[in-house]
Amino acid sequence: MNPTLRDRILRRLEALSDERGYQVLDYVEFLESKYAERQSPPANVFQRFAETVEDRLRAGRVSTAAIAETMTLMNRAVGVLNGVAAAGKSVASDIVGAATRPPGSQSPPPGAAATAAAPGPATSAPSASASPAPPSSTGASPAPTPAPPSTPTPQPSGEPST
Repeated sequence: MNPTLRDRILRRLEALSDERGYQVLDYVEFLESKYAERQSPPANVFQRFAETVEDRLRAGRVSTAAIAETMTLMNRAVGVLNGVAAAGKSVASDIVGAATRPPGSQSPPPGAAATAAAPGPATSAPSASASPAPPSSTGASPAPTPAPPSTPTPQPSGEPST
């Protein structure tokens, strides 16, 4: 359906009551079953559930005002559940991406590159360009410096030492 025709139909539907809107929906579903040239896009699980509830309420002769309020609440819930599902998919794809990444090609956390590239004051951390310690005359790496001997902590006078 072309966008101009769709917009024109929507403008006309806005003026109708919910009762007439359901009649239009029934007629559109009838026309779709008889004359549709292609399949309508499939609804997701949450939308199908909401539509099933709506159809059952209509079959039970519930007032259109009650159906409208119920569907408003259900649409809000569907929006929340769609957000949760999208977040779950994002986390799952991140986990799969991390699991399939070859070892040694660890990427920095998101934002680490932006922090490193951001201009700002120099930090006191040693830079990678600092010159290494001079090699010893033997060619071997220098021996580690021994730790200073530990000295006992002086005890205040008047208390026995343990």
